Amino acid sequence: MTAAREAEVIAAIPTGLLIDGQWREASSGHTFEVHDPSTGEVLARVADATPEDGMAALDAAAAAQTAWAATAPRQRGEILRRAFELVTARAEDFALVMTLEMGKPLAESRAEVAYGAEFLRWFSEEAPRISGRYATAPDGRNRLLVAKRPVGPSLLITPWNFPLAMATRKIAPALAAGCTSVLKPAALTPLTALLFAEVLREAGVPDGVVNVIPTTRAGAVTGPLISDPRLRKLSFTGSTEVGRRLIADAAHQVLRVSMELGGNAPFLVFEDADVDAAVEGALLAKLRNGGEACVAANRFLVHESVAEEFTSRLVERMTGYVNARGTDPESTLGPLVDESTRNKVAELVAGALEDGASIALGGSIPQGRGYFYPATVLVDVPQDARILQEEIFGPVAPITVFRDEDEAVRLANASEYGLVCFAYTRDLNRALRLAERLETGMFGLNTGLVSNPAAPFGGVKQSGIGREGGFEGIDEYLETTYIGIADPFVGTHS
Repeated sequence: MTAAREAEVIAAIPTGLLIDGQWREASSGHTFEVHDPSTGEVLARVADATPEDGMAALDAAAAAQTAWAATAPRQRGEILRRAFELVTARAEDFALVMTLEMGKPLAESRAEVAYGAEFLRWFSEEAPRISGRYATAPDGRNRLLVAKRPVGPSLLITPWNFPLAMATRKIAPALAAGCTSVLKPAALTPLTALLFAEVLREAGVPDGVVNVIPTTRAGAVTGPLISDPRLRKLSFTGSTEVGRRLIADAAHQVLRVSMELGGNAPFLVFEDADVDAAVEGALLAKLRNGGEACVAANRFLVHESVAEEFTSRLVERMTGYVNARGTDPESTLGPLVDESTRNKVAELVAGALEDGASIALGGSIPQGRGYFYPATVLVDVPQDARILQEEIFGPVAPITVFRDEDEAVRLANASEYGLVCFAYTRDLNRALRLAERLETGMFGLNTGLVSNPAAPFGGVKQSGIGREGGFEGIDEYLETTYIGIADPFVGTHS
């Protein structure tokens, strides 16, 4: 990948605010820098939205809501289908932008483009399938009509780790349902969202239906929107800490909320597991996106009888991962997104060592520029170590052992989070028991990857509220209306 190609793609991305179909500067005139985490160099300067800009975006969304809700479902679906085709056609541009601003290797960015685009295709097909029901009341006295309608203007707040997929996963069902929106992308990775917004305009999304407001002052900009009675929906993906605050703020307007929050995924390897398959699944579950994913395997709980074999094979495979800039053909592990993220990973590893763990691989920050951290394996990690309680968000695999199924389940459930759990076993009865005993919204059985646009993504406990994707995803943007109809046969019976 040449520097000229990188510069060409970045230069073609709008860097303003998209409000009511127009690109504009921030009302303050201020911008902020977007950096390449592998070098620290500035990629671009993006308009830094103010509270006034945020309100202008909501004005546009509210003004466009009635007409967009009245747009035929098939027409909404066709626009989403065109967006899918345009994103797919520009897959290399999207992949490069994500790699440059977030850091992941190009191969992973390409995979995210394919994954993110599928939400556009999936919900293009769901738009004309929104349905209700008509029934006779049990007492026969009247008829029951149940209809669905759009929730209304929605505020969509996305994280930096999957800058395209998290945007499509929210915008696609909102558009399919007939909702207008204001998208607030992460300040670390706004370029992907801005490129996507331009594609949506090209696909035929009307002015005001999707508005995009990058900002470095998230609370100041989104707070007034959440307090405005015209806003009817808040969807957020990010940390549980921030999610709690947003839920509290949303309570004042009793907003519909969808929260996809933190995770602390256990990865269980039982004594009867196919160890080779478990190692492959572990690599996928741990190192996808460099570990910077809410569904990343965070705790490796391995039966004592296979712990040594599993660990040695995992170390052998992770040794081959290469820290390099994502555009480098040799790169299999890009940088972490910024210095604070890397510092937290290093702090958690240091704390684990103080708690009695040992390093089997990696464990130290490499020399040179960029926020790189090596693939790391920790062994003999105490069950109460801090690294097993918090999201690592980095390429670190802490391993601890268990003796039996009951202990494995107890350790897996010993968390405030419940987003996803992975387990490897060849015992079907055990697999079914685990599916019922584990406190999780998603369960990966003999696989290290559960995300799929056709499946409901979300967790239990403090991992969130609601679901994204699947048939369930569009329901998050629909209200249910019940209409009681008098018995049409009254007075006609002889």
